[in-house]
Amino acid sequence: MSIPNPSSLATSAANLKALAALRTMFLIDLAKSGAPFPLFGAGLVGKDPLGEQILESCRTNNIDARHIATTSKAPTSYTDVMTEQGHGRRTFFHARGANALWSGNELDFEKSRARIFHLGYLLLLDALDQPDSRFGTKAARLLSQAQSAGMKTSVDVVSEDSERFAKIVCPALTHVDYCILNEIEAGKTTGFKVRHANGKLDTVAVRHAAGALLQHGVRELIVIHFPEGAFARTRMGEDAWQSSLKLPANYIGGMAGAGDAFCAGVLLGGGLHEGWGLKRCLLTGVCIAAASLADATCTAGVKSLNASLALAKKFGFRPKLDGE
Repeated sequence: MSIPNPSSLATSAANLKALAALRTMFLIDLAKSGAPFPLFGAGLVGKDPLGEQILESCRTNNIDARHIATTSKAPTSYTDVMTEQGHGRRTFFHARGANALWSGNELDFEKSRARIFHLGYLLLLDALDQPDSRFGTKAARLLSQAQSAGMKTSVDVVSEDSERFAKIVCPALTHVDYCILNEIEAGKTTGFKVRHANGKLDTVAVRHAAGALLQHGVRELIVIHFPEGAFARTRMGEDAWQSSLKLPANYIGGMAGAGDAFCAGVLLGGGLHEGWGLKRCLLTGVCIAAASLADATCTAGVKSLNASLALAKKFGFRPKLDGE
């Protein structure tokens, strides 16, 4: 399965409430969930069928794509996802394409009414991953500009087996309000192994990783998600755990896109964007992620927010995690 990956910043604004993101999957999840605010996209795609597919998806889902530019210098970024039958283990083959060229230099945050600027994925955006003499990376500079304009910032990171995390991810964290990572990304960034040798989740290490991410400069909230659920810690010292849904094996059509769906849920109107409680943020995240798992594509499984939340009553939850 090939997934088009535009370098796309998305902003939304309604009654001076806004959201910004650098993934159309994330935006489509918000749109399909009934986000009560407009969504805008910006970034770079190639002048090719995949680029047109992205722009058409934006139009279909009422996402304003006026700031998604096209280029003939590179094809639209895409990812081939190989999923093994039986256990669902995935291998990704990613072509950076136009994503590698997008720097965000055309963005004028001062003219935006956005409340949240969501940037993803770090480690896959070559121009933004470049060093910056003052901020460490170009992405860190871009996030700082958004904060200076009064926005809250959020980032997403790609899962990769490399040693680049400290060099690229850590500088950005100083300019991030909401950091949402999976267990692999959190472990690579902080150096903590969040699973025991037998594969069981190490909840103590998860707490330590969250604390280390706050020490790296994240201003308000850390969320670490994993198959068993999610953990959140705030700068003020509040912790919350949330188990994922207990889904039957025959329910799962594919796992690609579940991380984007979780992130969308946390930041959706039922989450941080509307100022709801931390526990509700995590619940919304695991429910929309569960909805996305029903389909092999990244977004087709996501329905309305109420439909996603109803899955919790239908299937129930996995065993409670530490602190629930």
